Amino acid sequence: MGQGLSCGVSHEHGLFSAVQVGDLESVESLLARDPSLLHQTTVYDRHSALHIAAANGQIEILSMILDRSISPDLLNRNKQTPLMLAAMHGKISCVQKLLQAGANVLMFDSMHGRTCLHYAAYYGHSDCLQAILSAAHSNPVADSWGFARFVNIRDGRGATPLHLAARQRRPDCVHILLDNGALVCASTGGYGCPGSTPLHLAARGGSLDCIRELLAWGADRLQRDSSGRIPYVVALKHKHGACAALLNPTSAEPLVWPSPLKFISELNQDAKALLEQALMEANREREKSILKGTSYSLPSPSHSDVAVDDNISEASETELCCICFDQVCTIEVQDCGHQMCAQCTLALCCHNKPNPTTACLTAPVCPFCRSGIARLAVAKIKTNNEADSDVGDVSSSKLRRSRKSRNLSEGSSSFKGLSAVGSFSKMGGRGSGRIAAENEWIDKP
Repeated sequence: MGQGLSCGVSHEHGLFSAVQVGDLESVESLLARDPSLLHQTTVYDRHSALHIAAANGQIEILSMILDRSISPDLLNRNKQTPLMLAAMHGKISCVQKLLQAGANVLMFDSMHGRTCLHYAAYYGHSDCLQAILSAAHSNPVADSWGFARFVNIRDGRGATPLHLAARQRRPDCVHILLDNGALVCASTGGYGCPGSTPLHLAARGGSLDCIRELLAWGADRLQRDSSGRIPYVVALKHKHGACAALLNPTSAEPLVWPSPLKFISELNQDAKALLEQALMEANREREKSILKGTSYSLPSPSHSDVAVDDNISEASETELCCICFDQVCTIEVQDCGHQMCAQCTLALCCHNKPNPTTACLTAPVCPFCRSGIARLAVAKIKTNNEADSDVGDVSSSKLRRSRKSRNLSEGSSSFKGLSAVGSFSKMGGRGSGRIAAENEWIDKP
């Protein structure tokens, strides 16, 4: 309904056609003769030249128009801004330029009450989604409206961007939204089946990747929608067998991103990526057990960590985690400098449960020196050449072995010989590139 960007109706001048195809020379020539053309719109949809440039990714023309002091928040017939159209079409350069020009991220269209954040999530443009969220941190929105409230903003039918991303099978967008504070168990209003959570919608869409992300961030498999259905029933209804197997309440509980890690003051992004990868791989191992013997069996996950096998070098062998003696140390506790593998770091943080009387989380402590963990970073692992060049070290591997023994002897008895798998077993807790027609937005229960 009026979402096309056809310029054929504007026969009185060729401005819109020139903008659409990116003919900068013709656009400049036309505007030189009649600057007022910038304020004209298409007859029905009321698209301005800025809307057309944004939707078609014509960054040079868009920049030229903005340089002429045109507002970045022009509205078309459906009260959509150029930023909404750029986010809908995944035109990241135009999104960034409009944000730099001060485009308002907190504007709602009149069709579905959606913002640019909803559009980026719905169409799966994760780069545009991240750009909008990053801009919102420094935008007046963060002060006046609140960033957390913006991330969980609802459209006219009560759907947050996370609901849309989960329903449309957009795992990258689901991850970005969760990482920025999206509420994993929020219920919808009238979108889908009323009362649906992102997990219900991912189950309906049959996206295993979305379900993995949601479960890893604490989505509740037992939460019911307004019809009393849990996500498992929704997956069965839509014949998504593998999803149903993971959502079955009788299946093993998934591992959840440890709450204490959310309160570490400085969790290095590279370290966080390693920890998240370890968590997802551990969950995939559980999936193999759940799906074993069914028609939905999954292949073994690919591990990026170097195999600590018979082929491992002498230098690398001395860098094995002193807790599990199975994985290479990849995470370093800042300040004290002790190192662990990602799996044991997760297990360490998962052993810190909230105090039931105060609901407060105790900060995780280093298992070697018992000092509080305030910062985590990627461990710096010495190579063979670096080890051989140590001054005065005639037998560096022996010294490094002794350091390993010292670390172990300093450790708490509760962590000696801790197996990553054993620890996790105790952790169980709970673009289409075009503007859509109106009927594509209707999501019937």
